[in-house]
Amino acid sequence: MAPVVKALEAAPELETVVCVTAQHREMLDQVLELFKIKPKYDLDVMKERQDLFDIAGAVLKGFREVLVKESPDLVLVHGDTSTTFFGALSAYYLQIPVGHVEAGLRTHNKYSPFPEEINRTLTGQIAAYHFAPTEWSRDNLLAEAVSADTIWVTGNTVIDALLQTVKDDYEFSSDLAGIDFSRRILLVTTHRRENWGDKLEQVYLALLDLLEKFPDTQVVFPVHKNPVVRELAYRVLGDHPRVSLIEPLEYADFANLINRSYLILSDSGGLQEEAPSLGKPVLVLRDTTERPEAVQAGTVKLVGTSREAIYETASLLLSDKSEYDKMAHTANPYGDGHAALRIRDIILKA
Repeated sequence: MAPVVKALEAAPELETVVCVTAQHREMLDQVLELFKIKPKYDLDVMKERQDLFDIAGAVLKGFREVLVKESPDLVLVHGDTSTTFFGALSAYYLQIPVGHVEAGLRTHNKYSPFPEEINRTLTGQIAAYHFAPTEWSRDNLLAEAVSADTIWVTGNTVIDALLQTVKDDYEFSSDLAGIDFSRRILLVTTHRRENWGDKLEQVYLALLDLLEKFPDTQVVFPVHKNPVVRELAYRVLGDHPRVSLIEPLEYADFANLINRSYLILSDSGGLQEEAPSLGKPVLVLRDTTERPEAVQAGTVKLVGTSREAIYETASLLLSDKSEYDKMAHTANPYGDGHAALRIRDIILKA
């Protein structure tokens, strides 16, 4: 959402009010600093070991106060987080129109990813403006009887943010001081609730298998703050000399780390768009994806959480340069870095 905020703030015809929930406090603060965004409202809902019920109540109550006070003409939400859905629901309760940035992504499996699939689907039922990143996401909305004249294909704003941040001469912070970039970097992220437990353990064991076979590789793993993920990651991977378990990175460090990595293994959604924009193949540690354009284009592969499948697929890419290049050199289908400006222009004309 940061590129959209900056584009809207640059339009003198618009008054832009930013409200954040801080569902993920540390990740939020560094993005706000990087893009020089100063929220007028900060709900600060993050609590240790909170569950979805806690988040729902805090966001609904917090947004109600903000929306009643500001009485906006339009509320913009982004993506598929709990903040997105409950923010949209708050606006609906007050009969304020909602614009959904990154609209129309679907797996058609309400438990994968959980709870994101339902968050974005229900947000789509509420929204009056649907800013779809691709034609495929537009088609999903049309199949749900969303009116065609409320949908615009804009590209994805995540590409805007990425291209504004990655620099060839970027200097990393001290958080990455121990990384040996002479090795091939396997960048790993995991956090999906549906993978917690044995599935994540199988993923981590596959990483150990890959490190054993390919001594020129190093795993760099910014470990999610959730204790369920952290405890397992440190237990399985913590003692390996070529595994760097680090704290979640600031966005600029992370974006440039993608650019310096050889291969991405992740259950994230956004990385399926970001990494291919930089020519980096992605192995998706999930059984479903809401971004099939990348699979069809050949920039990502769905490998699930099977130890054997991850090992075999990654081994092929690490040992066969032609197979690697097939993924690395495929055109990215998610936009040209100007999605935020398109969204701003649509709002101005509405």
